[in-house]
Amino acid sequence: MKARYKTLVDAYAQAIRSGKLMAGSRLPTHRQLAAEHHISLATATRVYAELEAMGLVSGETGRGTFVREIALAVGHGIDQQAIAADVLDLNFNYPSLPGQGDRLREGLRQLANVGDIESHLRYQPHAGRLGDRDIIAHHLSAQGLATRAENVLIVNGAQHGLAVSVMGLLRPGDVVAVDALTYPGFKALAALYQLELLAIPVGDEGPDLDVLARLCQIRHVRAVYTMPTLHNPLGWVLSASQRRRLASIARQYDLLVIEDAAYAYLAARAPSPVASYAPERTVYVSGFSKDVATGIRVGMVVCPDAWRPALERAIRATTWNTPSVMSALVCQWIVDGTVSKLATQKRRDARLRQRLARDILGPLPIISHPDSWFLWLPLADESRADRVAKILMDQHISVSTAEPFCVTPNVPQAIRVALGSVSMEQLSVALAAVRAVIEYEQSR
Repeated sequence: MKARYKTLVDAYAQAIRSGKLMAGSRLPTHRQLAAEHHISLATATRVYAELEAMGLVSGETGRGTFVREIALAVGHGIDQQAIAADVLDLNFNYPSLPGQGDRLREGLRQLANVGDIESHLRYQPHAGRLGDRDIIAHHLSAQGLATRAENVLIVNGAQHGLAVSVMGLLRPGDVVAVDALTYPGFKALAALYQLELLAIPVGDEGPDLDVLARLCQIRHVRAVYTMPTLHNPLGWVLSASQRRRLASIARQYDLLVIEDAAYAYLAARAPSPVASYAPERTVYVSGFSKDVATGIRVGMVVCPDAWRPALERAIRATTWNTPSVMSALVCQWIVDGTVSKLATQKRRDARLRQRLARDILGPLPIISHPDSWFLWLPLADESRADRVAKILMDQHISVSTAEPFCVTPNVPQAIRVALGSVSMEQLSVALAAVRAVIEYEQSR
């Protein structure tokens, strides 16, 4: 059973992070806290010491204990924040390979020397030029998702694709089922568009689809958001039978399926996308940020014919169209094999990093996929993820806690580590520090 003081620490931490306890608020004195919660004075002191170690409060001699004026520390929030040059970033993945700058320079030179360069100065169709969409459709078909150019909409990266899907197909108040641990970017969209997120319990191999079916029986669930191939942050790849079951539930309860495939290219021999099992009710969202480069903001939404007008209106309302220079560059790289080569190299890189992580982290429990660029480290019940993250940040290492990913009120104590943004040498150093801090915290 969780120690009483740990329960109090969690309650105060949640109240502070949610804004219920405002910055500058004076907390009860140690004696008041002890009396209110029927704990010893030593335990009350320990509660405040934990909160101070997490960076959430500060004690001022003669005045009391106050909630600190804080923004969420790097690694705790859903938005990427500026990372100092001396910080090893194990929070976000922005993988790049040697020589990609030269590829970009050559790609732009080729683009400038062929075709009608002046066409890029004009407005483009909202969904992108049909020729580019045809190239992307063939690219997707080779990856197991058969589609036509007309059903491919070019967007400014996968995050924009998710936003367009939400804007075009959902309404404020709609209920969306999501994994209990899910992609923070979708949580941000849900908050912005006032969607209600309903948590599906998760296990080692995916979401509990029986629970999803029961939720659909008692609530009017409008959609389900899923990452069936290389789930972020847990790394699972749903089996073909799980995908068929998800498609069956979607048909039975008339659900819109939003399939996020941002990391799917990394998984070798994954089953066909959910969109292949339920094409009439699935929007498939992916992009080229991970397999090409994060600065190349080109993505795609694959949708049924019936939903295309609504999605095109959402593109028009947000960006009018994806810049044709970027989409033409990506399509050029698809045709000449650059995208395929980069994907192969990055899959190899991800596997090497996973092996390195397992070697260095040793006995720590690790949840991940051998092809992914991230891993999940559950902590012992008495350990505090906030404290681990803060100690690591003091050592100039940025990681994420479970909070940005969690949909339920009870946030698990865990650390999510991104492996793809630093050199192998830097990763070795950072992972050794992660292990040392976690093992020290668990021995306290």
